[in-house]
Amino acid sequence: MSAFEVFHEDAGLPARTGLLRTAHGPVETPAFMPVGTGGAVKGITPQQLKEAGVGIVLANTYHLLLRPGLEAVEKLGGLHKFMAWDRPILTDSGGYQVFSLSQLTKVTDDGVEFASHVDGARVYLNAEIATEAQNRLGADVIMCFDQCPASAVSRVDLEKSADRTIRWAERSKKAHANDNQLLFGIVQGGTDMDIRRRCASELVKVDFDGYAIGGLSVGEAREDMARTVSETVRSLPADRPRYLMGVGTPADIITAVMAGVDMFDCVLPTRNGRNAFAFAENGPVRLRNSVHADCREPIEAGCDCICCRNFSRGAIRHFFNSQEMLGPILVSIHNLRFYQRLMGRIRENLKSNTFTEWARVQLRKYASA
Repeated sequence: MSAFEVFHEDAGLPARTGLLRTAHGPVETPAFMPVGTGGAVKGITPQQLKEAGVGIVLANTYHLLLRPGLEAVEKLGGLHKFMAWDRPILTDSGGYQVFSLSQLTKVTDDGVEFASHVDGARVYLNAEIATEAQNRLGADVIMCFDQCPASAVSRVDLEKSADRTIRWAERSKKAHANDNQLLFGIVQGGTDMDIRRRCASELVKVDFDGYAIGGLSVGEAREDMARTVSETVRSLPADRPRYLMGVGTPADIITAVMAGVDMFDCVLPTRNGRNAFAFAENGPVRLRNSVHADCREPIEAGCDCICCRNFSRGAIRHFFNSQEMLGPILVSIHNLRFYQRLMGRIRENLKSNTFTEWARVQLRKYASA
């Protein structure tokens, strides 16, 4: 049986629902993954994640290599036991840190040398090391090592990063040694569609369990991102999951689902939650604003999260202003639930053949908020 199965396809768009089967259970798609970089979603317990409707989370290989280290995770029972999470986990390879920590890296055709952002120690990653590390961590979905370029680089540099990404993907597959894990390739190429198509074509020849679209949401215009996603999807096989990495406003997610994307991750729900920024159906709620000081209403009427069922905007504002840790936790929980409710509505509308019009209404609403 295939690891991924498409169930419902939109009549006029590439949008679809599906099921990704993993060693720790199935994941309904389209799906959103909260980010637990160092083995935990900041401030949120596994039980709270489940109550929010989360089915799969993301952790980062580079960060776990630095702290606490592979040996420590293995001694503590593997990544699932370490995180106290019995549902699927996806690990990034560390390729994004080639971009985000570029001032601390030296990139060659073989791999990347990092100066640890923790203590300055030298850390070396290449396709084989990153793949073996993910094999040992034991996540359900693992990523090929890749080079994520910045948005404002030359076409020559884009071609170099895409070429490295292709070669590193081939090496990642050869090094992959855990049959319980699904291995995804990552398409790079910035917003240059010729490079993207070539990269996708070469990765499809290697034959991965799924394909990710990387290197977006790094400074390019939103219109360029949407165009790039739509064009890249056309170069990817329909019978494999498509994962848009690190992209995550509600409008961006809906737009990408319309283009045929199945999986997403982003730090926005929890990062914004820790900064008193709540997502809501009619636009964001900034809870530090004085207008909320005496407000007895929840963040969002009709939301079933523990925050909205029990706390007023006024109380939450007080928690932030008095630096009570409950404030960031509550808004993070609400935002996580908002995102899972959004994904649920996307799937429901796809199943009922009402997605196209619903999506257009939602995008107009977010544009005017």
